[in-house]
Amino acid sequence: MNAPLNLLSAENSLLIVIDVQPKLSAVMPKAEYKPTIQHISSLVEAAGVLHIPVFLTELCPKILGQTDKNIVNKLLNPKQAFNKTSFSCFAAEGFYMALRASGRRQIILVGQEAHLSVLQTALELFHIGYDVYVVEDAICSRKNRHRVNAMQRLHRHNITVTNYESVLFEWIRDSSHPDFRKISALM
Repeated sequence: MNAPLNLLSAENSLLIVIDVQPKLSAVMPKAEYKPTIQHISSLVEAAGVLHIPVFLTELCPKILGQTDKNIVNKLLNPKQAFNKTSFSCFAAEGFYMALRASGRRQIILVGQEAHLSVLQTALELFHIGYDVYVVEDAICSRKNRHRVNAMQRLHRHNITVTNYESVLFEWIRDSSHPDFRKISALM
């Protein structure tokens, strides 16, 4: 099924979980971080149910650790992780090749930090023609004002900012979808 303008479709989506690593997560505001991880986990689990590819990126994993186990444990497909030293995902070895090979054009971004890795990746994806969706309740930054600034920049570039519930229900579109109950249970 073709998606109407600016609505996500499971068949065309790819989820990228950016830099959700223990040492980086430890400096995030606790009140913001816990729901962020829950929302990311829900999206990762739904992606598995709906056969949507999930990429993980890890910034300097030898220093910051690997992706949070709560996220990795939700993966239904083998872990596809890209190590990087740059903030943008594009410099990670093999990332762009895997992105192109996926054939997916709607790229959903979640993770940390909103004003660094998420923002830079979103801007680069948008620049080369991808439909980019940043999930505002599944991203965080150490300082809320940095997150707010990232949201403002995304809006100025006409990048879609959405929320995790909208993503889940756009993926299934209808309460008659065979996975409706599974997806609804993730809220």
